[in-house]
Amino acid sequence: MTWWRAPGRGTADRRTEQRRWGAEHRRWRAERAAFRSARRAARKNGGAPRVDQPGPPPTGFTLLPWLLIGMGAISNVLQGRTANPWVGGLGLLAFNSLYVYVTFRSFDRRRREAVSTRVALGLMGLLTTGLALGYGGDWLVFFPLLGLAAGACLRGPLLGRAGTLLALYAGAVAYVRGGWDDASSIGYGTFISSMVTAAILGLSEAVRELRAAREELARQAVEKERLRFSRDLHDLLGHTLSVIVVKSEAARRLAPRDLDAALAQVTDIESVGRQALTEIREAVTGYREGSLATELTRARSALSAASVEPVVHQSGTPLDPQSEALLGWVVREAVTNVVRHSHATRCEITVEGTTERIRLTVTDNGTGTGTSPDAGSGAGRPRGCVGGTGLKGLAERLAAAAGSLTAGPAPRGGFTVTAELPVAVDGLVPAAVTAPRESRSPS
Repeated sequence: MTWWRAPGRGTADRRTEQRRWGAEHRRWRAERAAFRSARRAARKNGGAPRVDQPGPPPTGFTLLPWLLIGMGAISNVLQGRTANPWVGGLGLLAFNSLYVYVTFRSFDRRRREAVSTRVALGLMGLLTTGLALGYGGDWLVFFPLLGLAAGACLRGPLLGRAGTLLALYAGAVAYVRGGWDDASSIGYGTFISSMVTAAILGLSEAVRELRAAREELARQAVEKERLRFSRDLHDLLGHTLSVIVVKSEAARRLAPRDLDAALAQVTDIESVGRQALTEIREAVTGYREGSLATELTRARSALSAASVEPVVHQSGTPLDPQSEALLGWVVREAVTNVVRHSHATRCEITVEGTTERIRLTVTDNGTGTGTSPDAGSGAGRPRGCVGGTGLKGLAERLAAAAGSLTAGPAPRGGFTVTAELPVAVDGLVPAAVTAPRESRSPS
């Protein structure tokens, strides 16, 4: 960049900053309107507003009024009390242009840390030194303005050293021109202007970043809860509707030759529907806790209705409620896969518990390659693929509880789903285990 074009660049930056400030100001006015509405509603309800109002963001326009400090030097030039007024006038124009250029770029972190901004600040220091040594008096006040620009630009760990050195340098130049009185006042003013400006602007920036981070965390919490609810609802409805369809088909087949058996299936359908309504209500409130024994009973019923022989083996020590809840979701997911996609005639469910690990295995003798017809973009994927919707969610949930989930074709044919969990020690279970459900249906 050629620095004799700095005035033009300063004008362009000022226009850009003005447009950005206008957009931020309009957003601030909308936030202020929302704040006032919330405050009126809170007063009406007898409480305090819960919405904060930080005000418009600071911009380069915030630092422009401080240029009025240099009015004494401008007055000297206009009244002809300055030697070489053309030199002084050009010096004022260059100083003001560099000041605008530096301060307006200081409110954008990327441009603030750019080399061009630092070089412009250095040229501003050289120009201030030249004007102060050449004219003295009212021209010495440009050092506090230089400190203000330095404080806005040099925020960070080096600010303390830079501000102190700048204050000592300004005091030394003022001492050369006016003695100890000017040296103390100019040095002190330069130090205070740089430090206070950096502190105020840094605090304002930190508050806005924290506010943005809080809003982002709130948004992520809402998205996470929405995803949890949608996955729970999907899983519940997928399993329940699969059982209802299977039992309805069984009732249709049995009705012509065994009416009592068909009525039994219809009764089961009514029971499953009522249970589904209860589970959905509990899922909405987020307090649903699964039970492995309940899921095993439902699995036997669903498999039998689908003409699949259920074989259940359970051994080992009793499980804690959190582990039962997780393994119950695995049984539900795996059995739903068997009923819907496996074309199996036998399904074996094994639960083994030791002092350190708990293992659940669900194995069928089906094709092992059935696919979900309603898997959307994942149609055609092997059922139970860990990269699919259902078992991927279960794998993530078990991983959060320090467990694991594997799924794939069995060596002797069929499909196997294996889940492992560590035994809880002293009742301490990872938070992810007791959190609201996040399961996904494979369909």
